[in-house]
Amino acid sequence: MRASATIVPVVHEQRSGPHAAAASDENRIGRDVGRDVGRGAGGSADLDADLAAERPDWPAVLAPRLAHFARVARHEHVTRAALEAGVPQSTLSRAIVRLERDLGVALFARRGRTVALTPAGRSFLASVEGALADIERAAESVRADADPESGRVAFGFLHTMGSETVPGLLREFRAGHPRVRFQLVQTYGEAMLERLRAGELDLCLTSPMPDEPGLVARGLDEQRLRLVVPEGHRLARRRRVRLAEAADEAFVTLEPGFGLRRITDDLCAQAGFRPRIAFEGEEAETLRGLVAAGLGVALLPPPAFARPGVAELVVTAPRAARDIGVAWLEGHHDTPPVAAFKRFLLSRRGRLLAT
Repeated sequence: MRASATIVPVVHEQRSGPHAAAASDENRIGRDVGRDVGRGAGGSADLDADLAAERPDWPAVLAPRLAHFARVARHEHVTRAALEAGVPQSTLSRAIVRLERDLGVALFARRGRTVALTPAGRSFLASVEGALADIERAAESVRADADPESGRVAFGFLHTMGSETVPGLLREFRAGHPRVRFQLVQTYGEAMLERLRAGELDLCLTSPMPDEPGLVARGLDEQRLRLVVPEGHRLARRRRVRLAEAADEAFVTLEPGFGLRRITDDLCAQAGFRPRIAFEGEEAETLRGLVAAGLGVALLPPPAFARPGVAELVVTAPRAARDIGVAWLEGHHDTPPVAAFKRFLLSRRGRLLAT
């Protein structure tokens, strides 16, 4: 190639043979350096106008041409780069010309029949190669996440589901889908729904189930709640209790924002009182420990294993239970692994907690 700075479009392509067209392009490289790239050097008016112009949308302007630029830089030869890209040489030549015009700098200089990067071109290439590598990694990542056999599912669930329910569900699902990967997020209800709305989660197990625009929820199971009291408490010898009988007790509860806290407040309101909160925590088993220490009573789901130091009573009135369901973003496109796991969860309706 013969070039002093830029590559200019071919005015007439030679259709009689590819070699004639290639030679024509090679000979035209760099002809209009002063006109296309150095246009502002002759006076300050044009330069000032350029500086005053609105900044271009560089990603939109440059993205289609970056791969062409990198190929030419790698081969230092437009013809070879065009052959590798599978595009006409004239197309590649015009792409480089437009790129240099948009940037306002010369990226290539002529070296005999080849081209070489200018200092500006070398600096630009380093960033371009990094950007193209990032794009390739991102493309491979999203393709891998969508793979039906080994894709990824971002799955959120409540803390109280983490000790037995979710491990059991994953074990059963992975028996038929052994290579599917999971990103697990264990948090409280409102934080989980925020991540679902933001598109960070594909699915989540939550309670109470959301009823709001933009989210879809399907009930899967019901879990009875118990009034947990310390051993030696005045109610500890009972098997059943009305929640109103605990109206004068100090309660230990989860913090506001947790679904179970909202359920506790609602049940106490139905029983005719507002609970007197002694301690707030973030984890159900910690609350059980506080109850065992005699620091209050709590409404909690059944434990994975019996906890010494407490008695767990069935609440007969009001009916103390929570609905557990799966939620997802309305209109969210499910990848094959997400769709498979969603179908699996829905198939567990009525049997979610029997894992």
